[in-house]
Amino acid sequence: MSVEIERKFLVRGTAWKTLGQGSAIRQGYLSSHPDRIVRVRIEDDAATLTIKGRTSGITRGEWEYAIPVAEADELLNGLCERPLIEKTRTRITYDGMVWEVDEFFGDNLGLVVAEIELESEGQPFSKPDWIGEEVTADARYFNASLLRHPYTAW
Repeated sequence: MSVEIERKFLVRGTAWKTLGQGSAIRQGYLSSHPDRIVRVRIEDDAATLTIKGRTSGITRGEWEYAIPVAEADELLNGLCERPLIEKTRTRITYDGMVWEVDEFFGDNLGLVVAEIELESEGQPFSKPDWIGEEVTADARYFNASLLRHPYTAW
C-alpha cells in the first residue's frame, strides 16, 4: 500500500507567489466519502485517478494512476460531484522540503493553503515565514469537504 503523510497550513500574505511557477489544476470526485475518496485530476497536460482511504492521524492510504487526459475530462464533465475544485498549485522548495501551495478559485475563491508531505508523522521540518496556522486536523480544509461546504459560504 502507498501511504500519504501530510500536514496542511493556511498561507499568510502573497510573498510565496514569487517563489515558484504555478500549474492549473481542475479536479473532481467520483466519491467524496471519508472512507474512500476517488479523485480525478487534470494538472496542466497530465491526468490522474487517485484513490485515498480514511485518514488516521495525518496518514492515509493513497493509490494514484495516470489516465488519458481525454478520459479525465469526460469524467470531470459527466460523472464527478459538483462543484469541481479549481486551483493553481505552486511547488516551492524550502530547507530541502517541497511545499505545495494551492490557491483556490470558483466556489472556493480566497482560500490559500500549503501542504508538506512527510516520510513519517514525527518528521521535523522548517516553516517558511509565509506559513500560518496549521489546519491539518480541520476537515473543512479537505478538498473533498470543499465540495459540500465551499470556502465562499463559510
